[in-house]
Order: sequence, then C-alpha cells, then structure tokens
Amino acid sequence: MSRPAAIVTGGARGIGLACAEALADAGFDILLSDLADEAADGLAADITGRGAKFAYASSDIADLDGHAALIDAATSAFGRIDCLVNNAGIGAVLRGDLLELKPENFDRVLGINLRGTVFLSQAVAKAMLGLPSDGARSIITITSVSAAMASPERADYCISKAGLSMWVKNLALRLATENIAVFEVRPGIIRTDMTAGVTAKYDGLIDGGLVPAMRWGAADDVGAAVAALAGGTLGFSTGSVINVDGALSVPRL
Repeated sequence: MSRPAAIVTGGARGIGLACAEALADAGFDILLSDLADEAADGLAADITGRGAKFAYASSDIADLDGHAALIDAATSAFGRIDCLVNNAGIGAVLRGDLLELKPENFDRVLGINLRGTVFLSQAVAKAMLGLPSDGARSIITITSVSAAMASPERADYCISKAGLSMWVKNLALRLATENIAVFEVRPGIIRTDMTAGVTAKYDGLIDGGLVPAMRWGAADDVGAAVAALAGGTLGFSTGSVINVDGALSVPRL
C-alpha cells in the first residue's frame, strides 16, 4: 500500500500549513498550492522532515482554468489524490456597513471563497474517481463559524462560508456511494495572519467569556481535526460539520 497523497490549498502559512503538517505527520504526501510562484524557503524541508514527499503548485483557485494544472501537478508527483483540503480563501475586502457593500468586493470574496472552491472540489472529485485508491479518500473544506454566525460588517465573507456549507452537504450526498467522505471544518477565533489586525478586539472578547474555552484557537487545532478526518476512521460521518471553536458556536442562555 503506497502512501496517500493530499492537496492543501492556501497551504503556505496559517491554517493551511498546519493542515499540511498534520497530514504529513499522519503519513500523507503533500502538494501545497498557494499564490506565490515558488514555495517559500523552508517549506519543503518542513514537510519532507516529517517523512513526506513534497510538491508545490502556484495556483489561484479563483481561476477555474488553472484547476487542471493543479490536479496534474498532484498526479504527476504522486500518481494519486486521496485528500483535498479546501483552505484557500480571503476575508472581507473591506469591513463596514453592509448597506455600503460594493458589488466588486462581494464578487471578489465569492469568486475565491465559494466559486473557486466549489469548482476545484468538483474537478478533484472527478479526478479521484479515475485514480487508484487503496484506502480512505476525503474532501475537507475549511469554512468558519461565520457560516452560521452573522457579522454584518463582513456579510460577504459570511455569505461565502454559508454557501460552502451547503456545497459540502450536496457533495457529501453525491460522493457517499463512491466512498469519498466529505466534511466541513468550522474554525472559530484562530490566531493567524488573517486575525492579526483584530487581536486586541478578540483578546478583550475572549477575556469576557465569548469563547467558553477562554483562549484563542491555534492553527494546529484545525490541523489536528483535518488529519483525523482524512485518516478514514470517521468515514461513515460524511457530511458532518466539525466545529473547532472552543464551544464558541454552542447556543447559550
């Protein structure tokens, strides 16, 4: 049985890199994709140091015409695709009054977060069905607690994640008979570059009890969840939402 292989989009840093590292530790070979033309210094050594083969592909998931090249890069490197981690995405272009939300900003967020992810998932699922498999296969999409919790100052982001949540449900139903498990992972308040600009805000909210676990989440928390799902032991739970949020999203009185 050869090593399984995973594609992780937006994998050069933050949650994506943590997912790649956790998957490498779990025995997967890794193809990272990100916007840069070449992998950042140290990235290959990080992954290969965990016993995995490493490949990199420059990719903008909003460019649907580039999806085939991303898939070809993975199959050329490893001969198989066993897991796709849909992590690439952006936050709101501009936070503010949703009554002033600009169509071009809405289109940019939806084009990357929703449209790009939907059609990359579609392309990878088709590829998986034509490739050899001797173990678990999965498509795991990183959304956000914002898929269910509204933030009017960044409605475009919330809408993109809510749309992805419904996409996961539909994809899980389509692929259930194909033995490809489909999951949604919803991080809460995670300390990454994306949240660096609002650190003081969330420090205060967490100290005030917003997160019952009373701490920031770490990218490694998300990576651990992804690796567990990709391993196949939860395959019959396909279609499930996994909250990685310290109980932030649990309704309370």
